[in-house]
Amino acid sequence: QCKPPLKVRDLFIDIQDGKILMALLEVLSGQKLMHEYKSSTHRIFRLNNIAKALKFLEDSNVKLVSIDAAEIADGNSSLVLGLIWNIILFFQIKELTGNLNRNSSSSSLSSGPSGPESDASHPSTPSVERNMSVTVKDQRKAIRALLIWVQRKTRKYGVAVQDFASSWRSGLAFLAIIKAIDSTLVDMKQALEKSARENLEDAFSIAQNKLGVPRLLEPEDIMVESPDEQSIVTYVAQFLEHFPELEGEDFTDPDRELPIESTYVHIKDTPSEKEGKILILSESEENMYTVNHERSHPAPPKVHIDDTAE
Repeated sequence: QCKPPLKVRDLFIDIQDGKILMALLEVLSGQKLMHEYKSSTHRIFRLNNIAKALKFLEDSNVKLVSIDAAEIADGNSSLVLGLIWNIILFFQIKELTGNLNRNSSSSSLSSGPSGPESDASHPSTPSVERNMSVTVKDQRKAIRALLIWVQRKTRKYGVAVQDFASSWRSGLAFLAIIKAIDSTLVDMKQALEKSARENLEDAFSIAQNKLGVPRLLEPEDIMVESPDEQSIVTYVAQFLEHFPELEGEDFTDPDRELPIESTYVHIKDTPSEKEGKILILSESEENMYTVNHERSHPAPPKVHIDDTAE
């Protein structure tokens, strides 16, 4: 989105002189940073560019734990990814979910798993420890707000989303979000007959071609035992970004649970590749649900869906 456009071919290499980082922050924040960029092959100038970008983040209340200019200039992969995740979380996810969760407090964020542990070599004062706990809490609050939004959008189509990992492997959760945006784009009954790969491919293609949501994921990214939570969070947040009107009245009372129709449903036969997952239709075939099932026990002939969150 820069003018002229910049292309990132290798994140760990291209970020090392600070230009890509400054340009990214300029686009996301709407503030001017590129006028401070100094093009040079000398390390001192590259470090200075990165330091200015990190200072801008700190001034924006983005809490960076154990991320410094030298590590970014050296292309340290884990810290570069931690930095980019913080930027995504602050400028996209937290900003968007802040509109959903009116009670959001602090705007300082940590780099997640590499947070307090990686800073253990430095003695912590009580105030530092409090700051760390707030940043982790704030990060979780933003992701939880997004999860609640997803749950409220997908429940009416019988899709139970419990997390940003295994709940998305079947592809049905992605399709349900698309259907919430435009009901004509997805047939959930047909989706139950398809494989996870087909549903994921359908979801990513429809989202990009019909809704303009960039395709950040491929089916292979999700069809693993433990899909990457941060990748799914980043992708799903795009739907809220592109369609903010979906907020609607869902969050007028965040603690109120939307009811699910109470009904008895018959277990639907599933092929072996969907092991561990049961797809069920209500007797009227108006509502569809997916449930996890422990294969070591026989499936019950009927499942009762009540009006609680579970």
